Amino acid sequence: MRIGLVGYGHGGRHFHAPLIASLPGATFAGVVTLSAERRRLLAAEHPGVPAFDSLAQLVAAGVDGLVISTPLQGREALVLEAIERGIPVVSDKPFASDATQAQALIDAAAARQVPLSVYMNRRWDSDFLTLRKLIEAGALGRVSRFESRVERYAPEAVGNTSGGGFLRDLGSHLVDQALLLFGPVTRVYAELQYAAQAPTCDYGFFLSLSHAGGVVSHVSGSCLQNCQGPRLRVSGSAGCYTVEGLDGQEQALVAGLSPHTEGERWGVEEHRRWGWFEQGEVRERVASERGDWLQFYRQWQAALQGQGPLPVAPADALATTRVLDAARLSWEQRRVVEMPVFTGPESI
Repeated sequence: MRIGLVGYGHGGRHFHAPLIASLPGATFAGVVTLSAERRRLLAAEHPGVPAFDSLAQLVAAGVDGLVISTPLQGREALVLEAIERGIPVVSDKPFASDATQAQALIDAAAARQVPLSVYMNRRWDSDFLTLRKLIEAGALGRVSRFESRVERYAPEAVGNTSGGGFLRDLGSHLVDQALLLFGPVTRVYAELQYAAQAPTCDYGFFLSLSHAGGVVSHVSGSCLQNCQGPRLRVSGSAGCYTVEGLDGQEQALVAGLSPHTEGERWGVEEHRRWGWFEQGEVRERVASERGDWLQFYRQWQAALQGQGPLPVAPADALATTRVLDAARLSWEQRRVVEMPVFTGPESI
């Protein structure tokens, strides 16, 4: 399977290229980038992988699937071009600037019968996989509160509009995880944070999501937080699961490592990074599941070969986008937004 990549910025270079290059049974067919510096990096990091001036040139060279990892503004046109050319396509997150745009992309793919998926790689984070296992086993009992946050101190990220603001960019992962675990949301309350130097691009957010099944999710993120809180704290009738710090796959990829270079060590969390189960006086370590972002590409590859569903269904990405739209409306109007219950990701 020949896979092409459009875009070699931070996302394309670190979160897609190393995984595509590590995928068994696949060929990294080329990258679309006009930047001389990014072409130099591509040649150094993936020798022999050609660079192209346009999506059309890459398609002409022969591809079985395309991954679009460009800034949100302008990404829609590239996804639509891939669809019009009949090429299965993965859109990076955030999927769209709003639900109307998301629905238009889904409709276009359906009309041409082109497989369309969205890169929600954090479904395969170590901590999230561990939490799913605990919930499925009933270890936490009936969950009442899901707290999920990603906080960093990265002032250089303030005002970065490539993802449409921190809420839409990072928030898409956290909302997707909440929907996947606990099903549709009926009420949304949001608070957004802005810096004086970037008054139109949020750098931080807090969302309270009321799920139809009764769970309340508190999801938050910031790129100006000096003292980070727990990555996850999940409270249930039989206990609480907490974990500090972010899954290590991002750090490894940025450092130049990959599933190809690390083999069986990839995604394995050192025991000091494992989470905790607590109930009353009981406090014990919970061994973390192995993180595996490559699984997204394995499932995509299998789906294109008719051997299973897409790793992330377009309907899931649409459900997430609707919640993010409601969050922005909540902040703008300073109120709780009531949500109609759409069919979204299936609860576990």
